[in-house]
Amino acid sequence: MSVPEVGVLVEPDSSWGRNILRGVASYAEKFGPWNLLIEKYHSSVNWTVPETWCADGIIARISTPLLLNCLQSLKVPIIDVGDLFVGEPGVESVLTDYDAWADLAVEHFQSKGFANFAYYAPPSRDYSNLRGEAFAAAVERLGRRCKQYRPGYRIGREISVGEHRRRVTRWLSQLPQPVAILAADAARGKDLAEVCIQSGLRVPDEVAVLAGDSDDLSCEICRPPLSSIQVASRRIGLEAAALLAEMLGGGKPRTEPVLISPEGVQARQSTDVLAIDDPHVVRALRFMQRNAYRGINVRDVLAEVPVARRQLERQFKNYLGRLPAEELRRLRLERARQLLIDTELSMEEIAEASGYAGSTQLGAAFRNKFGVTPLAFRRRGQQR
Repeated sequence: MSVPEVGVLVEPDSSWGRNILRGVASYAEKFGPWNLLIEKYHSSVNWTVPETWCADGIIARISTPLLLNCLQSLKVPIIDVGDLFVGEPGVESVLTDYDAWADLAVEHFQSKGFANFAYYAPPSRDYSNLRGEAFAAAVERLGRRCKQYRPGYRIGREISVGEHRRRVTRWLSQLPQPVAILAADAARGKDLAEVCIQSGLRVPDEVAVLAGDSDDLSCEICRPPLSSIQVASRRIGLEAAALLAEMLGGGKPRTEPVLISPEGVQARQSTDVLAIDDPHVVRALRFMQRNAYRGINVRDVLAEVPVARRQLERQFKNYLGRLPAEELRRLRLERARQLLIDTELSMEEIAEASGYAGSTQLGAAFRNKFGVTPLAFRRRGQQR
């Protein structure tokens, strides 16, 4: 039996792309063997299929109509891990669940007390409108409006760096402050933070910036460091490889794309602010953020903040959309989820570090919130 030749067209110059490649390679190692054909170009704009390839199937981030047409002409199974050409004939898609992605962003901004929201995504072949549409819908479900950057120039039209920054500065000047802005990805988030600082806008006090993916280098070298959504790109690569294997085995095409939920938010300095003008709520939140993992309850918060319980609950509901007890649960579950991703701690250790009485209590709360047990969540992450 011959070893399948699998072509992979995913740029390796970002954490997202490298993790896609790792997911594909992990599947090939565990369930292959496959011979992986890796394109070495770092820009997807001019990609085409190398003449030397005799691929039985291809996993790609399809970025241009030219590449799409080239792949479709090969008459082999194609799995797209991008979001520009979802639903094209002969192409299966595995991509981030943007509804879940948008909900994560809104929840993160809500936890900071923001009431003004915007989305930043200059025209690019790197992403589609699906991201902005999902975020705008999530914001509208709060009864708010989402301002979007609409610069008014076409893809492919070159403008100078100075003109780009003037346009972004003009857009920023029209936004109510403080404002929470979701950028399409880490590159655009870094760009936006730089324009803010050059324009004299304080990040995060006046403009909080959240990057739509987790390119570690871009997020860490940005000043201030960028908060980011942790998209499950390694799992996307793994699921794309599994879907390709299914297609190579004669499986029928799917009618809908495979959607992968993001893992969470990596909070950094660019959103480390509380956009709340009630000193009691701010004091309560700061106390909860420091002590939620010590098993405190609302009575402990009230002992710290000199205000009646009903008043504090009313103000939390007004600013955050949830009660103090719900915010304590959110903080603990986010800590538990991050520890499951980043550490090898036992369930008992994670429960203790997250403020739960034991693994049973943690398991019940985690399953109620995320629909899976902590152990299943960790195993899924290890597969990624």
